[in-house]
Amino acid sequence: MSNNETWVKMKEILREELIPAMGCTEPIAIAYAASRCRDLLGAVPDSVVVKSSGSVIKNVKSVIVPNTGQLKGIEAAAAAGIVAGITGKKLEVINAATDEQRLAIREYIRTCDIRIEHIETGHVFDICIEAAAGEHAAKVRIADHHTNIVYEELDGKVLRESLGGFL
Repeated sequence: MSNNETWVKMKEILREELIPAMGCTEPIAIAYAASRCRDLLGAVPDSVVVKSSGSVIKNVKSVIVPNTGQLKGIEAAAAAGIVAGITGKKLEVINAATDEQRLAIREYIRTCDIRIEHIETGHVFDICIEAAAGEHAAKVRIADHHTNIVYEELDGKVLRESLGGFL
């Protein structure tokens, strides 16, 4: 590989890895995926299942999720993305959460069925979120990188698939 090709490759890696983020990136990636599920549904979900690899669970379970009023864990990350997430901001998805939204996040955790499941997929970083609102259901999967959405589904119709499906 020439020096120019090496430099181009290095810039690609830096562009992929150096994304502005608020706080620990694993809970923010969960918030991002949850926000995208809400967007697909066009409504706040009644139920949410967060499936993730062991490394994600380990890195999120005891971490304070930024901009939530000191809430910790996977449920808080998913709820923050659903209630206050601005999907287009990617890893800054919950930067703009207001005081009202922080209260709504707490209420959402209290009233919504949010379940967590461990999955083994061969990917160290894997987040799969299933969400339902009324009769509608959405699925979003992020794998390998914090903003790498590899699967999206709405009401059984696959909208995006680049890694081999949803788990």
